[in-house]
Amino acid sequence: MALTLRMNRGLNQCKNYQWMKSHCPAFCPTSHHPVLYSSSYRRPGLPPDNTPFWKKTDFSIKNSVTRFKKHFGLLMKEGVDHLRGPGGKPLRENLLEQTKVVWEFRQPEDLQKWLVSSDVEIGGKSQAFLKLGNNSQMALFYGVLNNDVPRDGETKYSGYCTLRSKAPKGAFNRKLSYDWSNFNTLHLRVRGDGRPWMVNIQSETYFSGQWDDLYNYFLYTRGGPYWQDIKIPLSKFFLTSRGRIQDGQYPLWPDKITTLGFTLADRADGPFHLEIDFIGLCKDLAHTEEFAYELYKTTPI
Repeated sequence: MALTLRMNRGLNQCKNYQWMKSHCPAFCPTSHHPVLYSSSYRRPGLPPDNTPFWKKTDFSIKNSVTRFKKHFGLLMKEGVDHLRGPGGKPLRENLLEQTKVVWEFRQPEDLQKWLVSSDVEIGGKSQAFLKLGNNSQMALFYGVLNNDVPRDGETKYSGYCTLRSKAPKGAFNRKLSYDWSNFNTLHLRVRGDGRPWMVNIQSETYFSGQWDDLYNYFLYTRGGPYWQDIKIPLSKFFLTSRGRIQDGQYPLWPDKITTLGFTLADRADGPFHLEIDFIGLCKDLAHTEEFAYELYKTTPI
């Protein structure tokens, strides 16, 4: 009852334009400050981008025709693959599949499927790069890690470098996801410099509060001259949000995978490198674990 009275009092006050202008400026914009429906948050150290969206888009006829042909071709391919079977393969072949290579690095186009980021986005000094290795048989993720915190008065921590795959998109930029439900183990063939890494998997979310949710597990490189074949069960990945391990742990949805990535943040200044031969999946019939972490039931207060 009290809540209803407060809401009615607020609605009556909103009839006064001056009160509304001082308390709800977003609903009373001036000619100099239009209403912004997107978030105005920006990372510390970066200037605000006030460029209108129509200045970032090429509206030429040539570009429109090229993009229409591209997306119409993707739509036709998706239709043919759907009639053929899941992932464009017959159903029998999908059921009998035991291993699968999701990402490999043999052509320069393979690098276009990945994004490289570092603490430079928040004013840091780390550097990270991605290129094809010797004989174009692998990807080399390298750079320099620097833990100096930018002096912007807002940032408290710094020192990270990240390699992340781009989220799959279909025709006309529709959001898609990977279906890994037929497998239970992540298979990596890597060669590092002895540093510890974090493997990140992001799944499809339905609420804005889950945008920062990631499933993580550790990757320890030996630093020797030999390649490592690392197999991580999907049941071992634990849930985090903005780098914090969550109290409520829930299994990863293998049929709603959107991105996979690697993060280096071991607080050790200096150069680093990580060579990646391929990233794949396998089905370990001996592994029957569904989730490695206990789920605690709490009584609401």
